Amino acid sequence: MASILVLHGPNLNLTGTREPEIYGRTTLAEIDERLHAVARERGAVIRTTQSNHAGVLIDTLHEVRNWANGCIFNPGAFTHYSYALRDAVAAVDYPVVEVHMSLPAAREAFRHTSVIAPVCLAQVAGFGARSYDLALLGLLQSLEGRT
Repeated sequence: MASILVLHGPNLNLTGTREPEIYGRTTLAEIDERLHAVARERGAVIRTTQSNHAGVLIDTLHEVRNWANGCIFNPGAFTHYSYALRDAVAAVDYPVVEVHMSLPAAREAFRHTSVIAPVCLAQVAGFGARSYDLALLGLLQSLEGRT
């Protein structure tokens, strides 16, 4: 049974109400609920955490090292400048999939570069709340040895 950490970064607690024209109206609780259902269907278990603080995100990545087989991580705005989070992702032994609901490459220029992506297994973006589902399915297939 795969154990997957789902890590939500800054401002994602406001998902569903913050800029719904960009991020949609699905709440973070609804995203997490759907991920739990998809994980159960696939024989996996997930643990979800959201924080607006980089240190909490780093601590969580470290704390689950002996539990997690993989991670789905939406670093939010930290994507573009947090070398500390990049180093935390690089330091763990399990694969991490970076996820975004919007398509950063189609937005403001400062969002075009991810400092996290180079140390991730993959990046899924632009499918709204479904980006998380796609990231989970891809990660589980990768853990099963399928591509």
